[in-house]
Amino acid sequence: MKQALADSKWFNAMKQEYEALMNNKTWDLVSLPPNRKAVGCKWVFRVKENADGTVTKYKARLVAKGFHQVAGSDFNETFSPVIKPVTVRLILTLALTNKWEIFQLDVNNAF
Repeated sequence: MKQALADSKWFNAMKQEYEALMNNKTWDLVSLPPNRKAVGCKWVFRVKENADGTVTKYKARLVAKGFHQVAGSDFNETFSPVIKPVTVRLILTLALTNKWEIFQLDVNNAF
């Protein structure tokens, strides 16, 4: 991370991620309950490239270390909005059959 902070490209990517998390009010700062440990986080860096290998952008993501959590202690249920390929095919078939417009959405960040 020290190297990333020293490089303006990575620093700007980290700043953009941080600002998006703050603007989206991703979390609330609260007191930690007794006998609990806070879930840590880490930065993940990725260079996005075009098909020809030229750099498109530098992406930095702040991700939670959820693997440190204990079921029943740190959480009781999970939610992961993942769509299955069969559902995508069904929706596309319906859209084509009914001549609906199809739009693509790219989520800038999620925590």
